[in-house]
Amino acid sequence: MSDPEISELLSLFNNREATVGIVGLGYVGLPLAATACEQGFRVMGFDVDKKKMDAFAQRKSYLKHIPDETLGRMVDTNRFEGTMDYGRLGEADAVLICVPTPLTKQREPDLSYVVKTVEAILPNLRKGQIIALESTTYPGTTREVMKPILERSGLIAGKDFFLAYSPEREDPGNQHFNTANIPKVVGGDGADACRLAEALYGNLVDNIVMVSSVEAAEATKLTENIFRAVNIALVNELKIVYEAMGIDVWEVIEAAKSKPFGYMPFYPGPGLGGHCIPIDPFYLTWKAREYDISTKFIELAGEINTAMPRRVVEKLSFALNERFRKSLNGSRILLVGVAYKKNIDDQRESPAFKILNHLEEHGAETAFYDLFLPQILPTREHPQYTGRRSIEYTPTVLKGFDAAIIVTDHDGVDYAALAEHVPLVVDTRNACARAGVTAANVTKA
Repeated sequence: MSDPEISELLSLFNNREATVGIVGLGYVGLPLAATACEQGFRVMGFDVDKKKMDAFAQRKSYLKHIPDETLGRMVDTNRFEGTMDYGRLGEADAVLICVPTPLTKQREPDLSYVVKTVEAILPNLRKGQIIALESTTYPGTTREVMKPILERSGLIAGKDFFLAYSPEREDPGNQHFNTANIPKVVGGDGADACRLAEALYGNLVDNIVMVSSVEAAEATKLTENIFRAVNIALVNELKIVYEAMGIDVWEVIEAAKSKPFGYMPFYPGPGLGGHCIPIDPFYLTWKAREYDISTKFIELAGEINTAMPRRVVEKLSFALNERFRKSLNGSRILLVGVAYKKNIDDQRESPAFKILNHLEEHGAETAFYDLFLPQILPTREHPQYTGRRSIEYTPTVLKGFDAAIIVTDHDGVDYAALAEHVPLVVDTRNACARAGVTAANVTKA
């Protein structure tokens, strides 16, 4: 493209007259689409799920932390259009890819959703478009995977079309930070791509952080989540050590975080959940092998965190036997919380599923209660739990269980009732103590 053509595209972004296409209207794509509409852009939302298209028609949100009013505003402004027709991708000046990047069963990167999306863009690619990936991935994906596919069109990246990477930083349920006010890291494939990406995202969010390349942007997201994974592993290990010494790790963390410098609190739990922290570190460990580098520190953290669900079940088994001379085999166990973190309906990679697996392998009968998830949605790794429904949280129902495990510490749960009516409560989140419940039948894990 000539300088005048690039200037014209820059003008479209700066004047918010461009059409922004967003592929994938899930936990990342939907908030991004809402933000783009609010900023005055025309937005085309692409997804293969007809239920999402129906939700827009009915103005009913399919994500609990996104209110119905948000979808209503998007539709009512006439700036948003949802479609399953990927043949219309050529209508967008910018295409932002927000699709899943899971792991395979061998814990290797699964870029199939990215590749399928890029291949859908390929026949609709035109001169003057910028294609930006937001899905978390390893450094090199944008340039090494996406670029060759798109250049099969005969168009040249950096000349005819442009590539960028800007990692999502969504935190569902966070009351203080949202898509618009979370600083956005942005990297482009070449100088012109950087200029265009800076103009696009600079008009989408409040603050952007430009980096020198797509690889630097890709590495930034991995670094953020590896930092969290490693520190969570550290406190999980400290929990085990301090427990053996008769010390409450939760009390220690509360005391340590009073230091106004040099310390940041992280908290133990039943295992990692969500789409990022359990997965992202393995994207880097896989890529590092290409350079003959072993990521021992990251892999050790992964071992510690993935061992937590089994340890929770072992703790429950020991407590049942010690207090009631009962085994897991034949016991009725309630899981309180299936979402991967509190106050949201996101079950992705929740440790609850591994805990359910371990319990049922030992012959336990299981059920769950979750304020935000009335039933378990389909998952690739645990399809056997699809459709299971949350119990009624009543004294009569609670009394039918031998023990409960608090997996997710939703704020609205009556923990006092749980401790009153269930003989044994294993608390992995310190939820009871924070709610002022100090019953003798509550044990921390």
